Amino acid sequence: MTGPTTLDTYRLLGRSGLRVSPLSLGTMTFGSDWGWGTDEAGAKQIFDAYVDQGGNFIDTAVNYTNGTSERILGGLIADKRDRIVLATKYTMARTPGNPNSGGNHRLNLVRSVDTSLRQLATDRIDLLYVHAWDFTTSPEEVMRGLDDLVRSGKILYTGICNTPAWRVAQMQTLADLHGWSPFVALQIEYSLVERSVEHELIPMAEAMGLGVLPWSPLGGGILTGKYNRSDLTDENSASISAERKGVIASIGHLTESALKIADVVADIAKESGATPSQVALAWTRQNPAVISPIMGARTLAQAEDNIRSLSLSFTAEQLDRLNNASDPAPIFPARFISRPMAQQLISGGSMIARR
Repeated sequence: MTGPTTLDTYRLLGRSGLRVSPLSLGTMTFGSDWGWGTDEAGAKQIFDAYVDQGGNFIDTAVNYTNGTSERILGGLIADKRDRIVLATKYTMARTPGNPNSGGNHRLNLVRSVDTSLRQLATDRIDLLYVHAWDFTTSPEEVMRGLDDLVRSGKILYTGICNTPAWRVAQMQTLADLHGWSPFVALQIEYSLVERSVEHELIPMAEAMGLGVLPWSPLGGGILTGKYNRSDLTDENSASISAERKGVIASIGHLTESALKIADVVADIAKESGATPSQVALAWTRQNPAVISPIMGARTLAQAEDNIRSLSLSFTAEQLDRLNNASDPAPIFPARFISRPMAQQLISGGSMIARR
């Protein structure tokens, strides 16, 4: 199977006409404020390597490395702003002790966008994401607030991350009914060690016109072969400032089953003359809903390695091995409806072609 082979083979983002590269550059590693990022000089090397090869889709957030990511990025894009599709996010609290410095409500939305515009030294945000659902703000408040900012010109497109499928569908429907700006992008964790999103989030995105952008396509580094059985831990309380391994352990991916998947990735990398990182990234692009996996790198060598994943293709047998090793267990109602008895009751025993 084949796909885009260069960063300048652009794709449309969701239902929009916006053209973006088949890999986007994540910048959570820009800045060392959290203890494991890169400095400004290293960030420039990574950024230049990406943009010089035609990459145009940059991902950040108002709170990444306490704002350093956006400030570094603002300097890097200054002389090429119109070539860059700039995406950032709001939701996460930026002032400890202030409950209104985080959340999805209009007050935080407006303050966060204004903060991002200052930090990025730009007059607009091309794509603004709701970073996560806060389970308190009404969908109407969020969608109307986002639409107001689109009408003002401060943001051009909207997207959403880390939110249940039913809630995204509700918000997208509200936008359609009211003539508000719809979401065009869905950013979710997706990798060979996190495929549960295939149950509802990815089908929802396909049906409702959202392009899927996987974050952590390397499974937090697990799929690169970075960790082994001696790293397994019961730790579940690490913070974002903790050792990087602790962060991965805290979100539940550093498990025996994940390491078994990483073993298969390593085998296929060896067969293909590729690296495990390239295999993991290339696999995410096999899903037709995926527009642009988000690559994150701390070094120039890592960035160049990730970019080379665009030229990697799999044989049918290799893809089967990857899929079988990581196949998620079915959930209700698909688990029940897919059974022969249920299908016979639904169709009356007739064969019905699927679209």
